[in-house]
Amino acid sequence: MATKPLHDAPKTRSPGSIAHSRATTQGQWGRAWEVDWFSLASIVCLLLFAPFLVYYFIMACDQYSCSLTAPVLDVATGHARLSDIWARTPSVTKEAAQLYILWVTFQVLLYVALPDFCHKFLPGYVGGVQEGAVTPAGVVNKYEINGLQAWLITHLVWFANSHFLYWFSPTIIFDNWIPLLWCANGLGYAVSTFAMIKGYFFPTCAEDCKFTGNFFYNYMMGVEFNPRIGKWFDFKLFFNGRPGIVAWTLINLSFAAKQRELHGQVTNAMVLVNVLQAVYVLDFFWNEAWYLKTIDICHDHFGWYLGWGDCVWLPYLYTLQGLYLVYHPVQLSTPYAAGVLLLGLLGYYIFRMANHQKDLFRRTDGRCLIWGKKPKVIECVYTSADGQKHHSKLLVSGFWGVARHLNYTGDLMGSLAYCLACGGGHLLPYFYIVYMAVLLTHRCLRDEHRCANKYGSDWERYTTAVPHRLLPGVF
Repeated sequence: MATKPLHDAPKTRSPGSIAHSRATTQGQWGRAWEVDWFSLASIVCLLLFAPFLVYYFIMACDQYSCSLTAPVLDVATGHARLSDIWARTPSVTKEAAQLYILWVTFQVLLYVALPDFCHKFLPGYVGGVQEGAVTPAGVVNKYEINGLQAWLITHLVWFANSHFLYWFSPTIIFDNWIPLLWCANGLGYAVSTFAMIKGYFFPTCAEDCKFTGNFFYNYMMGVEFNPRIGKWFDFKLFFNGRPGIVAWTLINLSFAAKQRELHGQVTNAMVLVNVLQAVYVLDFFWNEAWYLKTIDICHDHFGWYLGWGDCVWLPYLYTLQGLYLVYHPVQLSTPYAAGVLLLGLLGYYIFRMANHQKDLFRRTDGRCLIWGKKPKVIECVYTSADGQKHHSKLLVSGFWGVARHLNYTGDLMGSLAYCLACGGGHLLPYFYIVYMAVLLTHRCLRDEHRCANKYGSDWERYTTAVPHRLLPGVF
């Protein structure tokens, strides 16, 4: 996929994506060499306010029953001071620190010490040692793909504890949610700072490093392309996939357990959120080998927006629906719940099948059937950074003939379903769909700018053949 168009790659699970600088020219691999003032201002704002935003959402649920306006009104009317809100916020505890250290250590061990065995008995699953794409310096890294195995083992331990072992309460994550937030921030900043220092003084591959001369941009967007310790511990793959995404479903299960403890039942809304988000998580790990060829791995350097984003932003803001339902249990009518489930599954189907069509097309070099027909293509010629000419093909059949990024559309449909499962009582659960719409629209424009630079007039032919990006007839 490194030598193919990446305009249809999946979304990046990190806050920095929405502040990425203008599209880079050919051969620059996802980062700018120079930083304009707008990009710098966006990055500084994210560094300053993204941690505060996460805190605000979690604090609002803890102290104001998930109301986003109540804290502001309290302060504005003099009923509370910022110092009062901070004083009521739980601080880090010894139990939370031990729990978080144990969690991260367990995931590291599952990642580096246990070779994958799932590919040996699961038909169609690609695991074990796999090669990534060629880096700008010409390096082809090898990865141990064992995320599905780590997810299965982790959840097996969780369910064994819940039903037989009783080592800890199933509500342990919710009960330590804010103290764990400080631990996650600590790891996020520590690994981001370490990656920055490593990129300057002892990079894994110096030829794959980038320096802009701007400290804030280097810190956020990363210096080193594939920082590693030893042969197998790859920072980018580990933090993109573990521990945040493995934790996603455990967090939701803990929220469901807390809802049952507080309210005597698990509502169908909570079940929907758990099921639909678990489908997404399992899809991620089932296709982890394919993920090696996406923009996240092929173009992005490892900096704060991945290091902190995957430690804090992902587990704390992608799980807001489950957290909200602990404080506001919602029991949906059967027709409404069925509609939400249908929307989520339809979105997943479009997302997965669009990506499957693209992957099938590339693996067979177009010698396949899309929707029962030979695929239509646009032949392209482009010049790589070394001056060599290459030939490529852009698919204009199947979902890719409907819109240029219909996989994003399916993703947005699933994201909307998570939010709709929470009803219409509060704004907080809907942050996710707003964020994803901004993220994917920005990603869409960023990818197309890169492709326009890469393919030139051939890209114009493609956009003429497939005129819409996300919504046929609209955008």
